[in-house]
Amino acid sequence: MIELRRATADDVDATAAIFTASRRDAGAAIPPAVHTPDEDQRFVREVLIGERDTWVAVQGERVVGLLTLDGNFIDQLYISSTAQRCGAGSRFIELAKQQCPTGLQLWVFASNLPGQAFYAKHGFVEVERTAGEHNEERAPDILLSWRP
Repeated sequence: MIELRRATADDVDATAAIFTASRRDAGAAIPPAVHTPDEDQRFVREVLIGERDTWVAVQGERVVGLLTLDGNFIDQLYISSTAQRCGAGSRFIELAKQQCPTGLQLWVFASNLPGQAFYAKHGFVEVERTAGEHNEERAPDILLSWRP
């Protein structure tokens, strides 16, 4: 059984590990990381958990995913490779829709075809494409939107 709850300072290490590993394990779907694992951990601690609305998916005692909302934007959504296809991602999307009932937006890399299919399944539609000039990776991306 997977439980969703707000992230706390106690979740920093596990959440940062998922953030780093998920990007690494995604292969060609996500461009190579531009930050070190230590920088990722600082970002998770200071920004994702420290400033934004971050939730974790917990299976037993283990954190297996994270969702970060920044206003009506899904800023981050990662699920551990060992917990994918167990419903945590879909539950995070439903949670985000409850938290932002008037609509949501997110950016997804153009290379992330599985991510695009996942979001389309949940009602997100393409709004805009860029060449990546606004992301750190400088990789083409797509703005997706969901409206109730």
